[in-house]
Amino acid sequence: MLAAIARTCATLALVSFLAAVPATLAGADAQDGVVRVKSAYAMQDTIARIKKDIAAKGIMFFTEVDQSALARKAGVTLNPSTLLVFGNPPLGTLFLTANPDSGLDWPVRLLVRQDDKGDVWAIYTDFGWIARRHTIKNRDAQVKMASMVIESITSSIQK
Repeated sequence: MLAAIARTCATLALVSFLAAVPATLAGADAQDGVVRVKSAYAMQDTIARIKKDIAAKGIMFFTEVDQSALARKAGVTLNPSTLLVFGNPPLGTLFLTANPDSGLDWPVRLLVRQDDKGDVWAIYTDFGWIARRHTIKNRDAQVKMASMVIESITSSIQK
């Protein structure tokens, strides 16, 4: 009971904080739902800033996959590319209760990659697009919350 109250208070505090954070994203592509945010930092600094912000928000960090290192081991050349997987189970699992197949898109995956010009990008799938993909119509508040959280996280890599 006490843990449930603490989670509720933490969620309300996060909502209050995020309501004050401006959305500064490039926007999702209507066709594929992909949101691309250009980083003002180098690859490793971008990853460090994102992970620090995730931790500061009390969000669970699951794993980091260095895709370029895996490519190197396979004899393939790939620009720096790292997949970060994280989430807030009390929020994210609500999408799974609406449609269990949405587990394909949860927990959150954020790709940090460097392009051929040296620009670093944080890339993720728009949560509204995910909801439409899985025909989730009864989780508007949760979609809004998840969107605000990811916008806040990616704002940590913009100047």
